[in-house]
Amino acid sequence: MAAMEDSMTTDATPAKVRLTEVLDAPGRSALRVDTPTVVSFSGGRTSAYMLRLLLDANGGELPPYCHVVFANTGKEDEATLRFVRECCLRFGVQIVWVEYTAEAPGWRLVNYQTASRNGEPFESLIRKRNYLPNPVARFCTVELKILRIADYMRSLGHEEFEVLIGIRADEPKRVASVRANPSGGTRGIERRMPLAELGVTRADVAAYWRASLFDLGLPNVNGTTMHGNCDLCFLKHSAIVMSLIAENPQRAVWWAKQEGSITNQKITDGGTFRNDRPSYAQMLAFTQAQADAFGHAAAEAEDGIECVGCTD
Repeated sequence: MAAMEDSMTTDATPAKVRLTEVLDAPGRSALRVDTPTVVSFSGGRTSAYMLRLLLDANGGELPPYCHVVFANTGKEDEATLRFVRECCLRFGVQIVWVEYTAEAPGWRLVNYQTASRNGEPFESLIRKRNYLPNPVARFCTVELKILRIADYMRSLGHEEFEVLIGIRADEPKRVASVRANPSGGTRGIERRMPLAELGVTRADVAAYWRASLFDLGLPNVNGTTMHGNCDLCFLKHSAIVMSLIAENPQRAVWWAKQEGSITNQKITDGGTFRNDRPSYAQMLAFTQAQADAFGHAAAEAEDGIECVGCTD
């Protein structure tokens, strides 16, 4: 588990969005923690803001049956891992780190020091499946995050619990997806979106972090953290992926390796993460040939896909 440390000043700054609303009846309802609950902490600004609001609405301390869990895939930017640790220290709350393993029981506890940083959990899942996740079969989110967080809660004896996820009111497709399927296909859980219930938007989150004593050390481009979650996630817009490759070509090596490693001859489209755009090796070659053409890509490129399981 992530250890609590006393060496850093606590940031007790209340979240600045609609504090009066947070404290009224609707706000208390959205931020209630009255049953076994897990906060799905992605390591991004939005989920960290949600955690801050939850702490503010519950007297600065979560009840013992509420747990905060970060599921590490091994492909997050180092700045994300530092941010998770810093939220733990500055907010004064324990954040549990879990990772997928191919061996029983399927997960393990890690911390900032021992967390994987070279894609090991993700790669071991791919080796076990012998095909790649894709926009239709997004088993990476399910296996690396959702089920591992559920495993942790069940290890504590909670067979039924709520999962709080950091989806905002200005993400209507994701909000609709969760409301249409609150369990997400996982037994015993009910997903809730406190920020969506409160009407919190991207602008609200950005305003809080501008005034905060600390922040996620990743660029915010038009309200989007391009470097967030898995660095070159196949759900990100291709323009963003190529911009990130141009910034650091080494990022593409792991992804290209996975696309070249599938040996399952029974599948026709499981050897690439996406069949509607160039492979990672091709994008790497292209960006290296056109190095001067890439700055920060616009977040509105056409082929990005929203993912309910991975939040900002």
